[in-house]
Amino acid sequence: MKCPVCGYGESKVVDSRPADDNTSIRRRRECLECQKRFTTYEVIETIPIVVIKKDQSRESFDRNKILRGIIKACEKRSVSEEEMKKIARDIEMHLQNQLQPEVPSYKIGELVMERLKEIDEVAYVRFASVYREFKDINTFMNELKALITEKK
Repeated sequence: MKCPVCGYGESKVVDSRPADDNTSIRRRRECLECQKRFTTYEVIETIPIVVIKKDQSRESFDRNKILRGIIKACEKRSVSEEEMKKIARDIEMHLQNQLQPEVPSYKIGELVMERLKEIDEVAYVRFASVYREFKDINTFMNELKALITEKK
């Protein structure tokens, strides 16, 4: 790591600590030449994920978009904000670990529904009704019956 003051190529790490919600490491360094201190951040290198939508258009993956959908589904439910953020982070990590640069949107939706079903069935049904585009009450009832059957 080059010193930003003198440009010397070697430094020592003085202090390391997690930063930004444990997604990076903040390091205080000291130049071995001029003894000036500076800060660097180390982050995990991720591959950019492209989402293939229903109409075959493509857009960059956005964790916040998933989080907004989860928040809407969990509105007025007893699901904490931290729990919702964790679901979005976990889904993003799962997708990153797949090492596939493109992922169909339906896979992301299925992952969200899977997680919501575990924590709050009402939030799950809300999300599913929008995601699966329920056309009428019968479709809605079929989903509820499947959920009840699953619980038995």
